[in-house]
Order: sequence, then C-alpha cells, then structure tokens
Amino acid sequence: MEKSIKIEIKKDKLEGLEYYAKLLNKDINTMLDEALAQYFESENEKLVAKEQNMTNLDFDEFWDGVEL
Repeated sequence: MEKSIKIEIKKDKLEGLEYYAKLLNKDINTMLDEALAQYFESENEKLVAKEQNMTNLDFDEFWDGVEL
C-alpha cells in the first residue's frame, strides 16, 4: 500500500535544486534521493555514537563494586 505525503519545499531550496540539477546535469528526484540517503546515514551515525556513549563502560567498570 502506497502512502501519500505532502512535501513543501521553500523557494530558495527549490531554486537551489533547479540550479544544481542544471549545473550537474542531474534529475531533481535523483538529487533528493542522494541527499536523503546522506541524511539517513548521518543521523544513523549520530544515533550509534549516542548509543555507544551510553554504554561506554568496559566490563570491569560496569561490575566494579558489585558483589554476588
């Protein structure tokens, strides 16, 4: 099932897309797809880094002071 979403692009961003599409001889849809892929990769790297910071204790540090 396909979803329909409304996308609004500000005038300056649209002008930039048109400019670079012409300059790079690329389709605007291709450029948007590439930009979204870069955005998702960047955000994923941030999430992974955040997750690693939350669990940055090594085994000994984590269990230090715990008596079983």
